[in-house]
Amino acid sequence: MKVVSIGFLLMVFFSRALAQPAHQTPKTATYRNPVIAGDFADPSVIRVGDTYYAVGTSSEWAPAYPIYTSRDLVNWTYVGPVFTSLPEWTMGSYWAPELFHRNGIFYVYYTARRKSDKHSYIGVASTHDLRKGFTDHGVLLEWTSEAIDAFVLEDQGKLYITWKAYGLDKGKAIEILGAELASDGLKVTGKEFTLVTAERNTWEAGGAEGQALFKHGRYFYMTYSGNTCCGANCNYQVGLARAEKLRGPWEKYAGNPVLVGDDAWKCPGHGTVVTTPDNRYFYLHHAYNGTDFIFTGRQGVLSELVWDEKTQWPVFRNGTSTPVQAESPTQRLQQHEPNIAIDFKKPVSNARWVWDVSLPKPEFSVAGGTLQLQSTGSGTSGNFLGLVLEKGSYTFSAVVTPQSDVLQSISLYGDAGNALGLGVRKGTLELWQVKEGVRQVVKSLPLPATTAAVRLQVKSRVGRFYDFSWSTEGGKPEPLTPNPVDGAYLPRWDRAPRIGLSVSGEKPGHGAVRSLLLQYD
Repeated sequence: MKVVSIGFLLMVFFSRALAQPAHQTPKTATYRNPVIAGDFADPSVIRVGDTYYAVGTSSEWAPAYPIYTSRDLVNWTYVGPVFTSLPEWTMGSYWAPELFHRNGIFYVYYTARRKSDKHSYIGVASTHDLRKGFTDHGVLLEWTSEAIDAFVLEDQGKLYITWKAYGLDKGKAIEILGAELASDGLKVTGKEFTLVTAERNTWEAGGAEGQALFKHGRYFYMTYSGNTCCGANCNYQVGLARAEKLRGPWEKYAGNPVLVGDDAWKCPGHGTVVTTPDNRYFYLHHAYNGTDFIFTGRQGVLSELVWDEKTQWPVFRNGTSTPVQAESPTQRLQQHEPNIAIDFKKPVSNARWVWDVSLPKPEFSVAGGTLQLQSTGSGTSGNFLGLVLEKGSYTFSAVVTPQSDVLQSISLYGDAGNALGLGVRKGTLELWQVKEGVRQVVKSLPLPATTAAVRLQVKSRVGRFYDFSWSTEGGKPEPLTPNPVDGAYLPRWDRAPRIGLSVSGEKPGHGAVRSLLLQYD
């Protein structure tokens, strides 16, 4: 029998004890911005129980106002749009929707441009189940030349709406106004009152907008945004104000602006504040990615607010810029798969299609293992069906069966007058662009009329420079041009381009797309 000494056993015991910490602190889960990737400006977020809902601007894209849901603020799932059919009174500029929940009813207070006078005003819609869409109740608020950026809250059992006013009234300072609503939230009943006024010769010189109000202690607090929201010359920033009573007087924070742009995230602003079940405060807002910038649009980002108990003002936990990475609201890991691969021989489940809101909804169907997108026989950019881009560097390709009467293209689409694409019809390949409404063929190549399938491909660099190539199915890609095509003209002022498919031809017809692949670098 082998005898083990007491000394040896003690040595083993202590060596193992020293190898293990006295107590193991769990690692803190973190998230990286964006939390809702791609063009998702002016986000509004609410929490109902343990579930969060967010909605954002769709601008000139349909369907109007995308809705997302989450259990942790960092992993979001697309639910659907607010409107599958556009409200009859509207024609475009689908901006700044605000969610509100009361007594089991979801409301959305949204900005849109009215057909009759092309002015932007505030409408309201409601539903008991936002997964089934909203019922529109028409225009809620019109005010001088424009009323935008609604925010609704409850105070002592009464409902109030706030909005940005006088943005288009020359010689008048921009103000954030408020008024009482009817108990059902569908009508303005009270006289307007002023909350804050934009100050000239300050960081608010470009205006004040995108306000969100919340209560903490004895104060109402407001986040609001100022300066230029959009485009390559934006300089958007965020400020704070507070008041003991909703009607004021409102005091602006002496340290404004409290959130500004940096190299990682540019022009932050226009969001709403939501509290977690454990009473942490998070601001879901938008900002431009510092690398991809206007080519992927204003993306949904998350910044945490914490409280300075001495001054009773909130401060952003990670400083005055949007965090690249920060502590998550929960211990759940952030997970997201942005790539999209579709074989139309199989059921399609992960394509969130969008299209130009100013044009009729594209007609398309899946039959015979192909996506059949109809051509209307008109339009310089063709009939376009697109996808939201989450990053600027990616490869997008589609395998198509050439048709005689229509040109099938992979296309980058800014609007009907600004697009870029590579197309194929029987016997021809065509690299084309539309700039300010003028169509030009950049390059054309002959193709054997017997070619059964062609893979069209574009490789994007930071969303601006595009390398187009083509191949027969299974063949090696052949470039169309020696140098990348510059798409600097594609982003519109308040929105990013979409990638997708277009079909055009002198006569009505349809394309036949077998598969597509969107893969990010």
